[in-house]
Amino acid sequence: MKKILILFMLTTLAISCKKKESKSDTIKESKEVVVETPTTLLQIGCYEYSKDGNQILIEITEMDDTVKGTIEYALTEKDTNTGTFEGMLNDDKLIGTYTFSSEGTESTREVAFMVKDNQLIEGFGELNEAGNSFKNKNNISYTSTMPLTKTDCSK
Repeated sequence: MKKILILFMLTTLAISCKKKESKSDTIKESKEVVVETPTTLLQIGCYEYSKDGNQILIEITEMDDTVKGTIEYALTEKDTNTGTFEGMLNDDKLIGTYTFSSEGTESTREVAFMVKDNQLIEGFGELNEAGNSFKNKNNISYTSTMPLTKTDCSK
């Protein structure tokens, strides 16, 4: 009986050792890591609206902590003005300061654009007493009928 008991224990021990070996010998699955590159709605380059004698051209030249570029407004029956832009992109809203020259005078005003489907849609809202910044940035209406579409800057 002792021999059977010893044989049984050795068999159990051998089986348990084999199970441990087989666990460590299992095939390791290779996991493919997909790194998503964050894309931004806004891209460096030009955005333009040109129709019925109206032209608006924005060229985004830098996008670091701030967004920088140039803007040119040439609207029918209004003086053309050209200047620089510096602002921040928060979600899909680009709000910043437009410093421009018109009729030899340098001025600044706050401008806002919503970025949507490779377009910039200008926003309008109630301005402060000086007429150069929005009273409430949350009440800007992005309903411009002149959306600027991403275009080639070499035009």
